[in-house]
Amino acid sequence: MSSSSHYDSGNSASRKNAVVIKVGMIGDAQIGKTSLMVKYVEGSFDEDYIQTLGVNFMEKTISIRDTDITFSIWDLGGQREFVNMLPLVSNDAVAILYMFDLSRKSTLNSIKEWFRQAKGFNKNAIPFLIGTKYDMFVQLSQRDQEEITIQARRFAHAMKASLIFCSTSENKNIFNIFKIVISKAFDLKCTIPEITATGEPLLIYKNV
Repeated sequence: MSSSSHYDSGNSASRKNAVVIKVGMIGDAQIGKTSLMVKYVEGSFDEDYIQTLGVNFMEKTISIRDTDITFSIWDLGGQREFVNMLPLVSNDAVAILYMFDLSRKSTLNSIKEWFRQAKGFNKNAIPFLIGTKYDMFVQLSQRDQEEITIQARRFAHAMKASLIFCSTSENKNIFNIFKIVISKAFDLKCTIPEITATGEPLLIYKNV
């Protein structure tokens, strides 16, 4: 260890605190869960991600003040046959991202059942409703955009969840999701401005 690290083994106060936050990612198949996780952890986007068979797992450590926070991110394959692995992803999770594809309304309708099942394993996880593929959503008709937005807001309200629309390919709101997870997990003030207008990449988290 280099002497420039100011690390004094005799003084425990100078050691960094280390915290692990487990985040579960749940939702239908092929909505972009894995690519969002890879984008956040590795900074890359690859459309040709192989479908998750079972559970994917990645970690990323960030530093805030004197604390190292490690995100332990668990991504459940969306096919129904993997639902028996749901406890693996939801148990002990600090936050659960309930994810749907903004351009496919059926994936939003599925959230009710995912939420019901995951809540059965973990009542305390902080819920987030995450709409993926915002870049495709903006190509929908205004009427479709309004319909999906109204339903997503209604679901988020019922779930007491923050609502965030994101795009992995355009790197929209990906990092904000995890910043807001931290602010909710540790009750920290978050200064990211909210976005509430229909058609915009929604970011609604403050009064949840």
